[in-house]
Amino acid sequence: MAAAQVADGIYEKAQMLARHPDIGTRLRQVAEGEVRFILYGHYRIAYLRHAGNDLIDIIGVFHGALDMDKYLP
Repeated sequence: MAAAQVADGIYEKAQMLARHPDIGTRLRQVAEGEVRFILYGHYRIAYLRHAGNDLIDIIGVFHGALDMDKYLP
């Protein structure tokens, strides 16, 4: 039950990106755009904000204790 609530919360938080793709903290610039993340509790939702449009791609969801730089472009 608790895991389902966390998954639902992460999903709802990620839905905000459709309306506000720039709300996240910028990690770095890449050829395709910017790698950014938003927080949900102890989790970081990493995404690619494409340059020149409002498209985003969710890269992954990482627990705050993980070094997500090992997994990101």
